[in-house]
Amino acid sequence: MIEIKKIWYYFTRYIDGFLLVGIIALMLVGLIVLYSATGANINKISHQMINISIALAVMWSVANIPLQHIRRLALPMYLIGLVLLIGVALFGEINNGARRWLDIGITRIQPSELMKVAIPLMMAWYFDKHEITLRLRDYIGATVLLMLPVFLILKQPDLGTATLISASGFYVLFLAGLSWRIITGLTITVAGSFPVLWSIMHDYQRQRIMTLLDPSQDPLGAGYHIIQSSIAIGSGGIDGKGWQNGTQTQLDFLPEQSTDFIFAVFSEEFGLIGNTLLLLLYLIVIGRCMIITVNASTQFTRLIAGSITLTFFTYIFVNMGMVSGILPVVGVPLPLISYGGTSMVTMLLGFGILMSIQTHPKLIKT
Repeated sequence: MIEIKKIWYYFTRYIDGFLLVGIIALMLVGLIVLYSATGANINKISHQMINISIALAVMWSVANIPLQHIRRLALPMYLIGLVLLIGVALFGEINNGARRWLDIGITRIQPSELMKVAIPLMMAWYFDKHEITLRLRDYIGATVLLMLPVFLILKQPDLGTATLISASGFYVLFLAGLSWRIITGLTITVAGSFPVLWSIMHDYQRQRIMTLLDPSQDPLGAGYHIIQSSIAIGSGGIDGKGWQNGTQTQLDFLPEQSTDFIFAVFSEEFGLIGNTLLLLLYLIVIGRCMIITVNASTQFTRLIAGSITLTFFTYIFVNMGMVSGILPVVGVPLPLISYGGTSMVTMLLGFGILMSIQTHPKLIKT
C-alpha cells in the first residue's frame, strides 16, 4: 500500500489536479461528440484516444521539467522552428495550394504548430532578459521576433495559424506593459491600412470575408459552411435534438463536422443548455490558468502563463465565432474537442508548462 502511494506521488507531484480534471472533462465531451459526428466510427475514436494519450504524456513530461530548463529551451526552440519554417518555404509539400508540411523522412511535420508555443516562450524570455532596462526599442525587438515567423506562415498561406500566433505574441507584449497609446495607435493604423491589406490578400481570404458578410451570395460554394452550421446551431433550440439525433450531422449536411465545425454538432444535439455547460467547463479551465498566471513568481513565468491562457481563450472564441457566422472561416479547431492530434499535443504542451509553473519551486533569476 505504501509503495502504491509512493508511485502515485511520483506520477502526480508536478500535476495540477484541478486543471487536469477540467482538461479531461473537456476531452471526454470531445469523444462523446466525435462518436456522433463520425457516425460511430470506432477507428476514428480509437485514433483520437491515441492522440489524447500522446498529448497527456507530453503534458506530464513537460510538467516535470524544472522552470530553469524550460527557460533555457526558449531560444533553441524558436531558432529550430524558424529554420523549419524556412525549410517549408523552400522544400515543403504542396497540398490544396498550400505549402505547410515538411517531410523529414520518417514523418511529416507542420512547423507552424511548434511556433504556437515557441513564440510566447521566446518573447517571454526576451522581456525577462530586458526587464530592468525595458524601453520602446525592446518592444520593437520583440515585435520583430514575432513578425518573422508570422510572415513565413502567411506565405504558406495559413491565415488561421498566423492569426493565432500573432495573438499569442501580442498577449506577451500587452502583459509586458505595452502602452495603451501604442496599442491604440497600432489599431488605428491596421484599420486605416485595410485597403492595402485587402489588395495583398489571397483570393480565398477575400472570399471568406465577403462570405461572412453575405453567405447567401454563394450558398452551395463559399457560403455553404456558414449556412449549414447556422442551421445546425439554430435547430438545436434550448435542449437540443439529443445525442446522435442531429439531422444536419447524421445526414451529412454539415461539413468538417469532426474537426473545425464540431461545435455545430454539439449545439444541434445538446442545445443552449449543453452550450452553457460546455462554456462553464472552459471557464473553469481558463479560471485555473489565470490563477496560475497571477501566482507566477517572475516576469518570464507570468508572461508565458498569461500568453498560454489567453491564446487558449482565443482558440475557443475564434472557433465558436467562426461556426456561428460572426467571424470568417479560418480553419481553427475547437480546443480539446475537435478531432486531430497536432493541435491537441500543442495545447497540452502549453498546459504542461502551466503545471510546471504552478508545482515547481519558484524560479529564481540568476
